[in-house]
Amino acid sequence: MLNSFLDYLRYEKRYSSLTVLAYQTDLEQFQDFLSAEFNDTSIQKASYQQIRAWVVSLTIKQTKASSLKRKVSALKSFYKYLLKKQIIKDNPANKIVTPKMQERLPKYIEQDNINQLLDQTKEQFFSEDYKGKQEKLIIEMLYQTGMRRAELINLQWKDVDFHQQQIKITGKGNKQRIVPSSVYLLNQLQTFRQEQKDFFSNDVHDYVFLTEQQQPLYPNYVYRIVKHYMNFCTTATKKSPHVLRHSFATHLSNNGAKLNDIKELMGHCKFSIYASVHTQHN
Repeated sequence: MLNSFLDYLRYEKRYSSLTVLAYQTDLEQFQDFLSAEFNDTSIQKASYQQIRAWVVSLTIKQTKASSLKRKVSALKSFYKYLLKKQIIKDNPANKIVTPKMQERLPKYIEQDNINQLLDQTKEQFFSEDYKGKQEKLIIEMLYQTGMRRAELINLQWKDVDFHQQQIKITGKGNKQRIVPSSVYLLNQLQTFRQEQKDFFSNDVHDYVFLTEQQQPLYPNYVYRIVKHYMNFCTTATKKSPHVLRHSFATHLSNNGAKLNDIKELMGHCKFSIYASVHTQHN
């Protein structure tokens, strides 16, 4: 039933591969807990008391509130699926309450600092070879479009409309949105496309960004690049692609963009935090 549930998440709910993997890990961890504490109780037959005992054990281990919330969500979704399949009669996780997460303002980088990083005429942070040009374009794409790391990795050349000056981004749940692009960014993409062909001996590839082995990028690859270059423009502890996404939203808001417009550009449904940032800077 676990494999069936995971397939249901992939193909019917259209969850991302990372979310499916996280749910699988959470459910397997709960099964391990049941085996250790309750003599191999099947996860399908677990009771409310056993689920609560697991949540308590996670709390004692000081599991982050966000992780705890996801783990309980994984259980609730799994038992809801079993109910749908008429394998169980009640959802034993329904009454489980997770601690509320404290809403924090998102981290971002000052606009002048990012501009200084990307301005090659002032200081040379990026090398002039193919690798350096790709890394610079990765930073620019994340910052100028507000796309997520997974969206950047999956971006293909067919998604870039040079004529209409816009980029089609495929987000969570395969939801697509159109983001207008600056002429500058499109010119950078156009130049890079030719450099990519030259670097790979005129081989044509679907994906905009590739490893030197001509494979699509992977999450840690993008994270390492962003963290490396953010060291040059911020002393903030957190340095990640998501910080560039927050910076995109914050700078648009600070320059007068409406929150609903920013929401559409980012494919986002929760904007109270960005509203807070906007209020603080005006």
